[in-house]
Amino acid sequence: MTVSHAPPSAIPAPLEKHSAPTPPELEAVVPASVRRSRLRAAPRWVRRAVGPLLLLVLWQVFSATGVLDPDVLASPGTIARAAADLMADGTLPAAMGVSLQRVVVGLLLGGVIGTSLALVSGLSRLGEDLVDATVQMLRTVPWVGLIPLFIIWLGIGEAPKVALIALGVAFHLYLNVYAGIRGVDAQLIEAGTSLGLGRWGLVRHVVLPGALPGAMTGLRYSLATAWLALVFGESINADAGIGFLMNQAREFFRTDVIVVCLVAYAFLGLTADVIVRILERLLLQWRPTFTGQ
Repeated sequence: MTVSHAPPSAIPAPLEKHSAPTPPELEAVVPASVRRSRLRAAPRWVRRAVGPLLLLVLWQVFSATGVLDPDVLASPGTIARAAADLMADGTLPAAMGVSLQRVVVGLLLGGVIGTSLALVSGLSRLGEDLVDATVQMLRTVPWVGLIPLFIIWLGIGEAPKVALIALGVAFHLYLNVYAGIRGVDAQLIEAGTSLGLGRWGLVRHVVLPGALPGAMTGLRYSLATAWLALVFGESINADAGIGFLMNQAREFFRTDVIVVCLVAYAFLGLTADVIVRILERLLLQWRPTFTGQ
């Protein structure tokens, strides 16, 4: 028997050993919530201070390089020195005290008037017919334009300044308290009635608590308006207060003192807003709200 041999080229080559393919590297997927939490790792006051600090740095750089003329706007360093001088001799604290007193008196007077009118108009249809139309008509009049009349009626002392603040405060409180009363859910009124609450019981336990968020919003608007009215009011022959310092600084082209006075206005307004926020947390604990993500 003849055995045939295949040529070498026809003999199949042994299979080469191939290494297993390297698996691709897996990248950990970080949820968006974790990435946001990393950005929030810094304290909140630090994040809130980034914007103002950046503005101050740019302001100082522009002033130091001559881009910003000191006659147009003083540098932050010059303003800081002016503020230190005014604090050292007691001029700025005394002016802030006088202005704060005017705002407090005007806020109390306007708050009592605006809230009382809102209660009369919001709790009674007859009160609404008698009060609301008149208030809505008067609030369309620019209250700053009433300064000449206030001077004629009340003179040039403290009365027109306080009256101007009280007028601006009263309208804001009236609108928000009135809207808060009329925005109370009617089903809550029916539930209170079914539980045996009388008219004043409903007002005390249902209507007024339901109107409180609107009242707090009106108070915040009123405070902002009070400081705005103070700026106009202290231009009426004022001999004390922050506005008096500003008028003196304007006559001598002291932009540093003017900016210090503006910062004082902003500081007092911010302090008042913080107080209102604290009141909201204390008085509105029963109402959970969305605070952001």
